[in-house]
Amino acid sequence: MMRTGVADLGLHWGRAPSWLVKRMKRLAKAIATLLVDEYGTASFLARIADPIWFQAISAVLGYDFDSSGVTPVTCGILKDVLASNNLGLRAAGGKGKASRRAPMDLERDGDALGLSSSKVDLLKYASRMAAKVDNAVIQCGYPLYHHTIFYSEEGSWAIVQQGMNTKNRRARRYHWLSTNVRSFVVEPHTAIVCDQVHRHVLNMAAKESEECRMQSVKLVSDGTKQIKNMMRSLRPLGQSSLYDWTEHVNETERLAFVQYLPEKMNWEALDRAYNLMPRDYEGLVSISGIGPATVRGLALISDIIYGKKPSWRDPVKFSFAFGGKDGVPFPVDRRSYDEAVEVLEGIIADAELGNKEQLQAIRRLRWASSQVKASNPPTETR
Repeated sequence: MMRTGVADLGLHWGRAPSWLVKRMKRLAKAIATLLVDEYGTASFLARIADPIWFQAISAVLGYDFDSSGVTPVTCGILKDVLASNNLGLRAAGGKGKASRRAPMDLERDGDALGLSSSKVDLLKYASRMAAKVDNAVIQCGYPLYHHTIFYSEEGSWAIVQQGMNTKNRRARRYHWLSTNVRSFVVEPHTAIVCDQVHRHVLNMAAKESEECRMQSVKLVSDGTKQIKNMMRSLRPLGQSSLYDWTEHVNETERLAFVQYLPEKMNWEALDRAYNLMPRDYEGLVSISGIGPATVRGLALISDIIYGKKPSWRDPVKFSFAFGGKDGVPFPVDRRSYDEAVEVLEGIIADAELGNKEQLQAIRRLRWASSQVKASNPPTETR
């Protein structure tokens, strides 16, 4: 099964120079064309949704291996290439303001691909829900600033989006693949890549948050007046903190309560939710205005008052990080990276490029591969 997941990258400011963009588009066209011709559009999407493949493709194109700029630049290059070549694929969205134009991009280019209005609506829903989940359902301190959805004429899709944490100067990248998503709100990332684990990440998409998700939906059916009363009860009059009141929890959970209790919630959105009566948690968070503070407030009420605990586990498993240290997740799969490198080397060799350009692309790819292997030595087997 192809991996999808999350990658943490250092923040790098600035833009790729025009000469580099021109070269990247030429290489990207060759790679995309041969990937689609050889393996099909579904395989192309699966590779975009795989952080290992995405990183390898970015290395071939020539952008900084561990830079946050990898995401918007690579996605932007691929978006332009897919729009100007008849490969049965398109991309919508981008960085900053362009990310908010994804619905308009989908309507315009979806029609060009021959997609029905119902399929376009499904793509728009997937785009919106992926952004909502990574901004509100999983709260790790990386607000999204980049969002691109790649999609085929069959309606399949892959999403690459990125959030920024300016305090620790890191960027976190999220990968989604339609064929791997069974639920938008339950473990939607089937493999996750990140070089840092954070404490106290509210993870309402974790399997272990199921009872908390169910209780959150039940709370909405009680109406906003009841929820307001419960929120007030979490801060009794004259009490400055929750430390003394939450005696039944351990220190880690106590700190999480104090840190994450929202100052206010979107009561208008909760009124809409009460009128709509969502059947499940996905229906709840899909409602406009149900954002991080409201998700957090409902989760803490469900936990403190009803004993339905959310997960505070940061959903990370693999790492591209250089050098080992405490708090870093498991390393990337070296074998999978070797396979990606081997396939890409074959594609580059078959591409209609000059010998010098081919050699330079392969050299960049092998250099990136050596960095991954240096930071992720093989484990001993017995």
